Amino acid sequence: MVKATYLHEKHVELGAKMVDFAGWHMPVQYTSIIEEHKNVRENVGLFDVSHMGEVYVAGRDAQEFLNSLVPQDITKLKDGRAVYCQLPNRHGGLIDDLIIYKLNIKTYLVICNASRVDEDVNWMSLNQRGYEVVIDNQSHNLSLIAVQGPKAVDLMHKIGYTADQDSFTIATDKLINIPMMISRTGYTGEDGFELLIVNEYAEYLWDTLLEKGKEFHVMPIGLGARDTLRLEAALPLYGNDLDENTTPIEAGLSWSVPKDKQEHYNGKQVIMDQIENGTEKKLIGFKMLDKSIARHEYEVYYKGEKVGVVTSGGIAPTLGENIGMAYVKNIKDICAGATIQVMIREKLHDAEVVKRPFIEKRNRVRRDK
Repeated sequence: MVKATYLHEKHVELGAKMVDFAGWHMPVQYTSIIEEHKNVRENVGLFDVSHMGEVYVAGRDAQEFLNSLVPQDITKLKDGRAVYCQLPNRHGGLIDDLIIYKLNIKTYLVICNASRVDEDVNWMSLNQRGYEVVIDNQSHNLSLIAVQGPKAVDLMHKIGYTADQDSFTIATDKLINIPMMISRTGYTGEDGFELLIVNEYAEYLWDTLLEKGKEFHVMPIGLGARDTLRLEAALPLYGNDLDENTTPIEAGLSWSVPKDKQEHYNGKQVIMDQIENGTEKKLIGFKMLDKSIARHEYEVYYKGEKVGVVTSGGIAPTLGENIGMAYVKNIKDICAGATIQVMIREKLHDAEVVKRPFIEKRNRVRRDK
């Protein structure tokens, strides 16, 4: 059975094209993907991301327990702060990638990918022995609305938001008479917020944001533009760029793996060995040198040899180019400026390896304290 969010009927009323995604019936676009994409880059967009998972981990050993599961050092996370991390298996492959929010010393909120909630909760439960913690999957009771774009702050102010949050923080507030958790996070490369509320308030909050946001040219945004936005920002998508056979080092996420963490976690030995000795494959970014579009699982060639496979690819509306990411053999010469080929409909098309992200991210909001 395909699941629906509490905003499903709102999307239908707005004329959204609906598709099945990760077991959910979700809007892929309302107008056009390019129009929605550009509006987020220039103004503000609303995303229904209620299909994402919300799992609370609470109890005396909550910090120690989470620290035993992920490469990031959870002991260094301050109250009200968030961290991006991965959930590795015993071989260093990724069960999921997560955002963990520290609400207080005994309570954490873990945001999971929609397609991986059950796997994540199962893995946590399998590793729970010996820890005094409660794992509480509240995904079915909560809705999540993302407000993203350079005018996201203006729209939030319009509904009464007055806080001064850094990027990757979370706060509790009551706006338009709705209690909510407000995080300064997103998946677009733009500044923005994610608003976590109980389901009964979802429709009212959605309608209010659309009404109050008219002067800021707000638009509802579907999964299509969400994908092009995250691709331009080179943000990995689980199931495309990340999976259980890929480590965070191979995925280019070594920046999120502390080298000095003393505590053990699943897959640590493999991950540390790769940091020290290198990997057999690596994730690269590329842009097509013609008008062709590289898609997931297309083969990649270098000097006549098959060296890898495309993980994500598509249009980059901001750049007016077609871009992608691929895993390739860790060959030194496959670096920025090199020419590779992508097999598209039985013909090789040239592409240039470029640095990631493809655009400058504008989501790092930091205040002087």
